[in-house]
Amino acid sequence: PATLSLSLSLSLSLSSPPPPPRRLPPPATAAGRARQEGGRRARPRWGQGARGEGEGKMVSSSSPVVNVYPLANYTFGTKEPKMEKDTSVADRFARMKVNYMKEGMRTSVEAILLVQEHNHPHILLLQIGNTFCKLPGGRLKPGENEIEGLKRKLCSKLAVNSPSFPPNWQVGECVAVWWRPNFETVMYPYCPPHITKPKECKKLFIVHLSEREYFAVPRNLKLLAVPLFELYDNVQRYGPVISTIPQQLSRFQFNMVSS
Repeated sequence: PATLSLSLSLSLSLSSPPPPPRRLPPPATAAGRARQEGGRRARPRWGQGARGEGEGKMVSSSSPVVNVYPLANYTFGTKEPKMEKDTSVADRFARMKVNYMKEGMRTSVEAILLVQEHNHPHILLLQIGNTFCKLPGGRLKPGENEIEGLKRKLCSKLAVNSPSFPPNWQVGECVAVWWRPNFETVMYPYCPPHITKPKECKKLFIVHLSEREYFAVPRNLKLLAVPLFELYDNVQRYGPVISTIPQQLSRFQFNMVSS
């Protein structure tokens, strides 16, 4: 099916020293407007918490609160390309096997970055090529702390290469853990009982964004803002890890902060 997520237009090149980033307007596409008016996927109402003064709150007051700011609050630019280490899935698993023999199980961390459009949460995803999307993050070094490792990966993928715009990554709760039993694409939200030596453990963390941030995206990647209703149950497009993020976030109360 055609991708109906919202693409960010990234046109600002950052050099050293960089000029102040230019604010880009939030994306508004015909597909996005059609989605808002009603499409194949109905917009879910769960977890969409306080709006301004709290009207429409539908979750318990004891639920963890996540402040979600408008996409228009954030400034997006570009930086030097960040090339992938592997050119194919087979190459990726071949490299994973080599690393497994040297270091043991692979541990990776990924970030769930939330913004809002039309009072609905959107997730920031990186798109490689025309179809493949992933959360920002990556593999930890042996013995590396999960939080510090995720911050390092976020700086590599999204931070501006300038001391004038220091990133403020506020890593929150771990919301999901996925396991890779073998050197295959299949992952599970549990470790199968017959697997004693899993090949990878992947953890997903909420990363709380400040009201305003500066992002720089490698020129060979695209940054997408994808609504939860587009991700929900869309395994064919986004895979099992990303398509289940709406369920993982359903216990949170979203505070939709106006600009």
